[in-house]
Amino acid sequence: MLGNSDISRDMNRLAMHEIVKPLAWLRGTWRTKNPGAGKFPTIESFAYCEEITFSSIGQPMLNYSARSWNADTKNPLHYEVGFLKVVPDTKKVHFLLSHNFGVTTIEEGVFEDKHVKLKTTHIARPTEGQTRSRVIELQRQFELVGNCLQHTLYMATESTPELQEHLRATYVKYCEETDAQDNKIN
Repeated sequence: MLGNSDISRDMNRLAMHEIVKPLAWLRGTWRTKNPGAGKFPTIESFAYCEEITFSSIGQPMLNYSARSWNADTKNPLHYEVGFLKVVPDTKKVHFLLSHNFGVTTIEEGVFEDKHVKLKTTHIARPTEGQTRSRVIELQRQFELVGNCLQHTLYMATESTPELQEHLRATYVKYCEETDAQDNKIN
């Protein structure tokens, strides 16, 4: 049986698919430059660190993962994985995510230049075992400003039904060496 590192080594990494090349500026691993700000009316504000990765294996999408941790305690906070897909011949995107607290989301939106805006169209959760107030809507945006990626997430829940800013952070590319290797492949 092969481990994950064996699979990555054995799988062909193809050139970035043409359809996602307009989003190539997202590709790479990004880490918070300084701790991000987390807040919501029903919780105490907090500082967090996060690592976001957008990668391509040649399919018509970018693979995505994000993991965050408390800036003070270093304890894990959140993990999500998914895919950013471009609707052919448009500037529309779909962001398909699975979150570690038991929610899957489909976000749809648009991209232009170095800016992606998304809004949930579907939120699914298990039928049992959810104890916190349910998320009913998300909006987010990614924007490249200079060499930094900015991400802002707005959220609404059953107990706070109006969209509120929840997360805001600025990221820098973490691993330039990986990007240089990816560019050789592409």
